[in-house]
Amino acid sequence: MHWKILIGMSLGVFLGLALAQFEWGPSFVRDWIKPFGSIFINALKLIAVPLILASLIKGVSDLKDLSNLSKMGFRTVFTFVLTTIVAVCIGLLLVNLIKPGASISEETRLDLLSSYETEASTNISKAVVQQETGPLQGIVDIVPENFMGAAADNRNMLQVIFFALMVGVGLILIPGDTAKPVKEFFDGFNEVILKMIDIIMMAAPVGVFALLATLVIDSPSLDLFAALGMYAFTVILGLLLMIGVYGLMVYFFTRRSPLSFFKGIAPAQLLAFSTSSSAATLPVTMERVTEHLGVPKEIASFVLPVGATINMDGTSLYQAVAAVFIAQAFGLDLSLGTQLGIILTATLASIGSAAVPGAGMVMLVIVLAQAGIPEAGLALIFGIDRPLDMCRTVVNVSGDAAVSSLVAKAVVSRGKFATAELEEVQV
Repeated sequence: MHWKILIGMSLGVFLGLALAQFEWGPSFVRDWIKPFGSIFINALKLIAVPLILASLIKGVSDLKDLSNLSKMGFRTVFTFVLTTIVAVCIGLLLVNLIKPGASISEETRLDLLSSYETEASTNISKAVVQQETGPLQGIVDIVPENFMGAAADNRNMLQVIFFALMVGVGLILIPGDTAKPVKEFFDGFNEVILKMIDIIMMAAPVGVFALLATLVIDSPSLDLFAALGMYAFTVILGLLLMIGVYGLMVYFFTRRSPLSFFKGIAPAQLLAFSTSSSAATLPVTMERVTEHLGVPKEIASFVLPVGATINMDGTSLYQAVAAVFIAQAFGLDLSLGTQLGIILTATLASIGSAAVPGAGMVMLVIVLAQAGIPEAGLALIFGIDRPLDMCRTVVNVSGDAAVSSLVAKAVVSRGKFATAELEEVQV
């Protein structure tokens, strides 16, 4: 499948470049090719909430003991936060060494500000609304007042996770005979969703073909890309280093070959690159981690949905680089204290970032405001944000898979799961 996806991506880029040379090409791609990409993403998003609901309820209820859940939860969240801090530090180190903002000329800066002023204003307005809420509003928002309303929007993943956790805990606490029919229902429901994933993935090569062709058509001019080349290089270098960190983590803590790990999750990475959405990629990540990395379903169904919501290492690294880049472009000199503040703010902002395309841009406004950087500078990076969004989503998904492997190794080594599953993970 990953070779088919790669071929689809390559053909999409080739067709986009070819049709961009004709006056009628862009409208043809938007009218006759883009819809297939939209259908593919919609199909993946369609099963995101049911997948989280079924897999998380099944995973939590199978733990048998609340102490197992609390230990796994603490280990998962702690590891996610730690990797996010590492990602932000890598981003700050690189952007201060390379100084990509120095390569932006005044003419290019004014051109970008003019071209993307409307998009920047929209994101600033959204961020202002979020900043005006109370300090505990984020915690309040986790608890939905209506589950059906929360399940109707993929941006409310934390609320769906909260509901699923509550149901799973309830199944642990009630008598086994009473819980059995409910658990059997969700077991069967989970199997149906997993089979739906297999069906949808048959269309993945066509879907990514359409998505990449559309991306090429909608990309800004090559002149703007050249002006932002050093910025993109800095972000991508940081993301590659973060991928290396995951490989080292997997090797030292699970003794699995990094090559074997990345080969196992390659289709999920390619899909993340095509869709720019951790939530849309979640079904495939779940399948690759359980069936190809040997992570028990009980662990994957807890760690991966949580990771798709709060673990945004690629996003946090990008926010750190983007904030300092914009400051450099405006000639601002950020102090050490300000950059330490960026580490804290970017970490918290990435946790609250929705697992959908473009959400990191809204959270970046908060990071810029904390550091005293002009929010209008968002317009400087809009032109190249979409390709970088695709790259950082790959890192987000890779981080989820790596942490699930680490948590599985730690939990399984303590004899929490069946011997057959332990042997599978060790293999």
